[in-house]
Amino acid sequence: MFAKLNRDLNAIRARDPAAGNKLAAMFLYPSFQVMLAYRIANPLWKAGLKFIARFIMQLARWFTGIEIHPGATIGCGFFVDHGSGVVIGETSVVGRNVTLYQGVTLGGVLPAVDAEAQRSIKRHPTLEDDVIVGSGAQILGNITVRAGARVGGNSVVTKDVPAGATVVGVPARQLAAKPATQSKITADAPFAAYGVSNPDDVDPRGRTIAALVDEVHSLRARLNDMEDRLSASALHDEAGKPMLGDEPPLTPR
Repeated sequence: MFAKLNRDLNAIRARDPAAGNKLAAMFLYPSFQVMLAYRIANPLWKAGLKFIARFIMQLARWFTGIEIHPGATIGCGFFVDHGSGVVIGETSVVGRNVTLYQGVTLGGVLPAVDAEAQRSIKRHPTLEDDVIVGSGAQILGNITVRAGARVGGNSVVTKDVPAGATVVGVPARQLAAKPATQSKITADAPFAAYGVSNPDDVDPRGRTIAALVDEVHSLRARLNDMEDRLSASALHDEAGKPMLGDEPPLTPR
């Protein structure tokens, strides 16, 4: 447990330049405080002491504004930046070095419909290693966000996200993906905050729209050229016609 907490603490300092030293990260960051409670409550939940586990996490929620179910599975190096409003459901699975921003929800799709039948099934998402989820995003249902993926702020994700991809929008749509190995948080590839696209990323829908606009411009240019040619031809024909009174005299037979 202490090794995981140390990794959680180091994650705060590695990904937030305002964190300062470890002492500041321990006492001033709700992310560490809620993870301290979770690292205690999760083993209690697994041991069958569910009321105590829920009570500990309820206290942590009051103090931090972050709601994590003690039954969730969260790997080491986890960081919730700013924290307030984050919700992580019971059957959520979160890998290593995952970062969530404020207002993120890892929830179910229909939690209020036939709740009894959903108690024993996985109904929350899985986030693999090195995933970053922007503020206000909702990831819903038993889906998987693969390693190194980025979810843009305020996006709503209801389908699997490929490794290394960036998804944005409501519903979330995929921008160009990069290899998952390039999306891992390492010394050579440092932490890149937020689910925003890189200059090299291309939105397929935007590319299609741009191609259509170019085609319209091309057709407009061709139409203008045809109009110019028709006007020139009409002027030429008009210039070749004899003026009134200039007709040659009739020759008697």
